[in-house]
Amino acid sequence: AVQMAEVAEGLYNCGKPFLWVVRASEAAKIPEDFAGRAKERGLIVTWSPQLEVLAHPAVGCFVTHCGWNSTTEALSAGVPMVAMPQWSDQPMNAKYIEDVWRVGVRVRPDEEGLVRKEEVERRVREVMDGERSSEYRRNAAGWKEKAKRAVSEGGSSDNNIVEFLGKLGLEV
Repeated sequence: AVQMAEVAEGLYNCGKPFLWVVRASEAAKIPEDFAGRAKERGLIVTWSPQLEVLAHPAVGCFVTHCGWNSTTEALSAGVPMVAMPQWSDQPMNAKYIEDVWRVGVRVRPDEEGLVRKEEVERRVREVMDGERSSEYRRNAAGWKEKAKRAVSEGGSSDNNIVEFLGKLGLEV
């Protein structure tokens, strides 16, 4: 509940409009008065068609736990990210987001292991308005173009599917 409250306040304090997807099972952890207080610029929902949302041109940043599906969806949509990994492959994906692909930044927890509201606010502002924000957007847009080329006719993904179906004796 403490971490959820910190994220809530960080999202609110950054001053940007936001959509926050919180599983129904986690909704009780959101501060009681938050949804009402944030309703002018924030919407909290229990589910969202993530890829469709990420593809919308109004989306300027994606705060993500960095699961592989979410990471690849954000890359293919060309959306810069604020990485907030928790476990499994997420820390490695966050490292790629920040250090390899340079499409965003990673939050840093404090000595108690919590990501504080100031850190959430700072990182969202950094990705959206900071001195490197145009670099993050440019790099993310480059990944969007690579994904588009890969799935287009004659692209690497398209060719791999055709080859795979051919091995199964199927024609495209």
